[in-house]
Amino acid sequence: QVQLVESGGGLVQAGGSLRLSCAASGNIFSINAMGWYRQAPGKQRELVAEITSGGSTNYADSVKGRFTISRDNAKNTVYLHMNSLKPEDTAVYYCNAVVVVTAVPMDYWGKGTLVTVSS
Repeated sequence: QVQLVESGGGLVQAGGSLRLSCAASGNIFSINAMGWYRQAPGKQRELVAEITSGGSTNYADSVKGRFTISRDNAKNTVYLHMNSLKPEDTAVYYCNAVVVVTAVPMDYWGKGTLVTVSS
């Protein structure tokens, strides 16, 4: 079994910064891509940023230049540094990881952490 645990959410004023962390634990052989998704009230879950095991990154257009994703492979942890936060960034942020437990990569999700940006 694999668990993803997020931390770092909270309330911040517009223009502020937060750092989210997500640590994977359990019976892990290797981790391929890791990423962050978010879901605002009444909206579908959307990709925020993702990073491969080799460090290649991909960002949603809405966060480019403001958010930075990084990972520590030794710690099985992914981070999301969020700067210049806007009220529209308010959402529950979910960590995602493609984990190889035996031979088949599988998707795992964290329970989410709430980010609230006040205007």
